[in-house]
Amino acid sequence: MAGCALFSPHGVSAQALLPGSDDATIAGNAATPAAVPDTAALTTGSISTDAGEPLLNDPATDEDMARTNLRQNTVDGLRSQLDIDRNDAQGIRFGSFVLKPTLGQTYNFESNKTGSSKQNRSYLETGLKGTLTSDWSRHQLTVTGEGTWQRNISGSGETEPTANLEAALRLDIADQTTATLKAGYHFEREDSTDPNAISNASVQSGIDQYTLGAGIARDFGILRGSAKVDFDRYVYGNAKLDDGSTLSLKDRNRNAGALTVRAGYELSPALVPFIEASVGKSIYDLRRDTLGFERSYNSYGARAGIEADLGEKLNGEIALGYQTYRFDDSRLDDLRGFTIDGLVNWSPQRGTNITYGISTGLEPSTTAGESGAMVYTLSSRATHELRTALVARLSNSLTFRNYPTGNSIDEKVWLTGAGLTWDLNRYLALTGDVSYEHTTRDSGPSTNIARVGVGLTLRR
Repeated sequence: MAGCALFSPHGVSAQALLPGSDDATIAGNAATPAAVPDTAALTTGSISTDAGEPLLNDPATDEDMARTNLRQNTVDGLRSQLDIDRNDAQGIRFGSFVLKPTLGQTYNFESNKTGSSKQNRSYLETGLKGTLTSDWSRHQLTVTGEGTWQRNISGSGETEPTANLEAALRLDIADQTTATLKAGYHFEREDSTDPNAISNASVQSGIDQYTLGAGIARDFGILRGSAKVDFDRYVYGNAKLDDGSTLSLKDRNRNAGALTVRAGYELSPALVPFIEASVGKSIYDLRRDTLGFERSYNSYGARAGIEADLGEKLNGEIALGYQTYRFDDSRLDDLRGFTIDGLVNWSPQRGTNITYGISTGLEPSTTAGESGAMVYTLSSRATHELRTALVARLSNSLTFRNYPTGNSIDEKVWLTGAGLTWDLNRYLALTGDVSYEHTTRDSGPSTNIARVGVGLTLRR
């Protein structure tokens, strides 16, 4: 597949398949997000504007940080085969490391309509991404940094800057034993359409996320085992209100940790069933939030699934499980439910790659008396090489957010995006993208957001 451009409208993320969202946790994990995806996350071919990779079995990505993510990993670490960010440039060598930088610039137009209210804006988005990879005989260190910056040219609308830095060290302890250490930082602004966003804010809160993690995996022949521990720190900035004042959201600052263990049995090289269990805890800095509720909780999860690998043409995973959040406040009901998560990679012909995904998440609420929502997401993405240097992209996602208790409003979000990437040469690509997001609620007006953009991507 030809290399795809790194930028498109609204900082479109091409990183993964299944969308995540605010205050959500993926099934089987103690503190992983799953939620309503941002339109940007569906349009392909742009620098990532997400919080990293909210893995279905990765508690490190907690509640608020995956709104703009399309999840790339699923239950047993399987990745989408869609190589949207492929970089054919040779990179720059620094000793035993290779650096691959990418710079992108796009011009975008966005139309946002909620009920009878309509808001348009034109804006420039600049993105920078770099990947530094070691070239060692054993072990591997990978450092990835990326960020986007937006500037409105006309109209009004909130800009959405992002920053992401992640380092992962793989240690090859023995032939069948591997350890992983990781650390990272992510910044994004809370989406104004998020259920937990401040309704009368002209500028939503900025969210800083700090992550640490360690894990070990061993292959015992036909048996596979792994264990990992993850820690996250979330810090919320002030929201700026319409009247010019600010609102502190420090009652949402928290620490989250989780321990996850799993075991798999290799029936054959192509078929591996597995089981997994996780336990975690989320502790808020303030015992009670501004509404008087104790939002800290314990999380427990278990699931069983199967991984199938029928070669490059078809492979996938699926897992069924049960997840629960038990809040410290007795006034909040346990948030719990059955979960299903999976990912299928299919390549019907050379140059064409299709990925289908399904995910379930738990999303704690900030509404008085409300525990949270169950979030179900179906998604798909396809890429097709029209020519060697011309790649077409198409994405779709449908998300249902259901509140089993309380008075919060259920909602559905449909996102679709399409784009083209034309590689002028190994180092320069021209991109074009369009996307549309439609949100409906059981009561209240619907929201429609359309975006279109063109840009250039420079790779080295």
